[in-house]
Amino acid sequence: MTSRPPSPQPEHQSPQPSTSGYPLEVIVSEEIPGPSAPRVDSSPLPQSSGLKRVWSAAFQDETDEETDEERGPDAEDVWVVESLCGLKMRLKRQRVSTVLPEHHDAFTRLLEDPVIKKFLAWDRDLLLSDKYLLAMVIAYFSRAGLFSWQYQRIHFFIALYLANDMEEDNQAPKQAIFSFLYGENRAKRPLFHKLRFQFIRSMGWRMRVSREECEEIQAFDPELWVWGRDRTLLP
Repeated sequence: MTSRPPSPQPEHQSPQPSTSGYPLEVIVSEEIPGPSAPRVDSSPLPQSSGLKRVWSAAFQDETDEETDEERGPDAEDVWVVESLCGLKMRLKRQRVSTVLPEHHDAFTRLLEDPVIKKFLAWDRDLLLSDKYLLAMVIAYFSRAGLFSWQYQRIHFFIALYLANDMEEDNQAPKQAIFSFLYGENRAKRPLFHKLRFQFIRSMGWRMRVSREECEEIQAFDPELWVWGRDRTLLP
């Protein structure tokens, strides 16, 4: 008597049974929870022709639909178990910021630099250094890949210069950065731009920072005095 050949395996097999003999049903939730750090309320920026950054509803919709490539190194999506009930397990995608405490520490340390303190005191109208632009400095620190102790005055001003490049229409005020760095010596400006290019390259050319990321950064230490630099509070 000839034995029957084994029947071919189906192309799409059913899920592997659990220890109880029944398959475990996995439910994927597409909802993305809030930031990893507590968020604080933030008033919208005033309507001004000198600002690219207007946090309108339309802009927020565009941010919600951004791709993983656009988010770049600013966030990583991880899947965590939201609930487990019997044979049903629900997963949700959670956004984890790559900005680490040491990046905040480097920024806070630089706020004590005498030149930076003088610059922030000079910028009373917050044309160059409102709370969102300063939050972008921390975001750029997290992307550049240096050790926290390596960040110096020049890196602060380079990051702030780049933030103004990205968010402000009026480029003239940022020329004041050179005055605080080099005084009347214009010969060092080409070196600044060379270092700026190297800084951008070290970030992988990813310079966009979303409003949500800025608010996450501010929420890490909401009592830090620079987060009070709010243009909506100006007379």
